[in-house]
Amino acid sequence: MNADQDPRRDVPAALDLDKLFAARLHAARVRPYLATALFALHTVESRWVPTMAVDRHWRCYVSPAFVERTPVEELAGVWVHEVSHLLRDHHGRSDRVARERGLTGPGERLRMNIAADCEINDDVFGEGLTRPEGAVEPKTLRLPPGQLMEDYLRQFRLGPGMQDLAWLDCGSGADGLDREWDLGPDGAHGLSAQEQDAVRFRVAQGISARPGHAPQGWLRWAEEAFHPPQPWRELLGAAVRSAASGTGAGEDYTYGRPSRRSASVPGVVLPSLRRRPPRVSVVIDTSGSVSDAELGSALLEVAAIARAVGGRRDLVTVVPCDAAAQFVHPLCRGEGIPLLGGGGTDLRTGFAKALRAPLRPDVVVVLTDGQTPWPVTRPPCRTVVGLFPRQHRRRTWNENDPDYVPDAPPAWARVVDIGSAPAAR
Repeated sequence: MNADQDPRRDVPAALDLDKLFAARLHAARVRPYLATALFALHTVESRWVPTMAVDRHWRCYVSPAFVERTPVEELAGVWVHEVSHLLRDHHGRSDRVARERGLTGPGERLRMNIAADCEINDDVFGEGLTRPEGAVEPKTLRLPPGQLMEDYLRQFRLGPGMQDLAWLDCGSGADGLDREWDLGPDGAHGLSAQEQDAVRFRVAQGISARPGHAPQGWLRWAEEAFHPPQPWRELLGAAVRSAASGTGAGEDYTYGRPSRRSASVPGVVLPSLRRRPPRVSVVIDTSGSVSDAELGSALLEVAAIARAVGGRRDLVTVVPCDAAAQFVHPLCRGEGIPLLGGGGTDLRTGFAKALRAPLRPDVVVVLTDGQTPWPVTRPPCRTVVGLFPRQHRRRTWNENDPDYVPDAPPAWARVVDIGSAPAAR
């Protein structure tokens, strides 16, 4: 039997663990803040995956043929890429986006995988980490850099020009869709939810300890990872859902899907009613009594609000306000939100500015320390008030008047203390 007749000729070699682990070690050396996560992954040899893939339980499935043909430097980049999906919770975020936007099927999950890759690959390579062949970057799709998966997902569709990406499969850890080759929650060597959180916390610690050594995307991730969960976010989600279900709120007409009533009016095309995520306007108290730390916390809450409306940053506006509100800032702009102020407080002007915007909000969220007069009449939309914590709240007020005690938020607003556990009032 000659070599051409050898039946073993097309059988892939066994997984080269020495080469694979050498690449992981190289990745840990050039990205030391990711070392804890890289070594937390358990490798599984698999001929089902085209390159490398991860599941939501922190297992890494590796193709022996891919390892055999790929240089160590590129393998190191793939290691970092795959663990980035897990650290950034792309599987959980994809599940949420799918529920909120009604996205179903493998094609939509492939779009989520591509969008997640754009978020990661935007700034992950270079400085000792080689870009793997075929890695999808925002510029590959002619998209702007520096955005999140949810942003990219709205900006492209699968089409004839994207056949080259049909092979892409980073596993359920990237898009939330279980695969036949996944070992699942009962398989060996998976990490529990608590163990995954511990890994993320250690990585965030490493990034925060040496912020000059991490790209901007990782710094943003670490800041949010360290920010403790706020109970008021659940309240906001409930207010958003309530606003979306209210009559006339979050509804618009479209000719993209004609109304069924058109059949009763021959020759006339009637638009159908569609439901959209509600518009949210965030009024941030920038008066002198609010600290820089609280303003920073407010910006993190704004990011959480954008996620609460399905990642639609174009539906969120920010109104900085002390004694006056000067402008309404669209969150979809690339530049930072200028939190101007420092004087006294009158958030009534913030309410008025938000409600006079060309697109009136369905929900107004107010982030304040409470030292403000409130509107006399109820706004024509849902209102949520997040109060920054103050010790001995009713004994230490002082706005140039020792006898000053501010009014409590009105009864028509849903109120919660930010950063503490008390239930909403």
